[in-house]
Amino acid sequence: MEKIISSIRNEALSIESLLIDLDPLTWSKETSFKSWSPEIIISHLLYFDRMTIYSHQDKDKFNREASFLFKAFSNETNSLKRAKLVFDRLAIHEQSSMIDAWKKSNQEMTTIFQGVDPDERCQWFGPDMSARMFMIARYMETWSHTQAIYDLLNLDRNYTDDIEHIVQIGIKTFKWTFRNRKLDVPEIFPYLELISPSGDVWSFNDINNMESIKGKASDFCHVVTQNRNIKDTDLEVHGKISEHWMSIAQCFAGEPEDPPQQGTRK
Repeated sequence: MEKIISSIRNEALSIESLLIDLDPLTWSKETSFKSWSPEIIISHLLYFDRMTIYSHQDKDKFNREASFLFKAFSNETNSLKRAKLVFDRLAIHEQSSMIDAWKKSNQEMTTIFQGVDPDERCQWFGPDMSARMFMIARYMETWSHTQAIYDLLNLDRNYTDDIEHIVQIGIKTFKWTFRNRKLDVPEIFPYLELISPSGDVWSFNDINNMESIKGKASDFCHVVTQNRNIKDTDLEVHGKISEHWMSIAQCFAGEPEDPPQQGTRK
């Protein structure tokens, strides 16, 4: 657990530095991610970090909140309106208070899970998952959602090799991406050759000149988290299976979602 916990803490520090000078107008400004503002994004991360804590420490609280979410979301399908329901549920309206609450909950979550058996099964909204995968999912969501704030501020992100966690979850959800859309799962898994932020080469699966994806690991992470359209990256994609996967890749749970249109987020 040490590696993923360290990655979450590293990411939290990066986000703190991103938020520290955010003025109130920008805090409430819509981003290119489903019109979520930084305020909505941080409230979302705070709420689900807390839910992660409840899953391990207070199952009754988790079940009560899960019941609230299922009921609220069944009556509302719009992403922004759903996110605002979560924001209202927190009842934290001051910018500094929201940021401080997120920092505190994120620190509490990592402290708790640092001592948890990586294979321990943890309750969530779908199937249970291992504690280690739970933390990888939290890292992925935190990294993915906050990209919208970087985009809003027109800032380049400082990528680190911590994103290997997202590469791994992107690969693990290859079959699920197709099944989630009720599509036949390809029999061939594309060969991946990705350049890490530190310059190392990360390769996965057997070498296949007919089906392959090559390029920067950061671009791959943006595609599987649907922060970027594949056509707005420098990834070299060869083969019909590879092209299809990259056009619908989704490493997060839930109903099938489409990546942003070309040119809208880059």
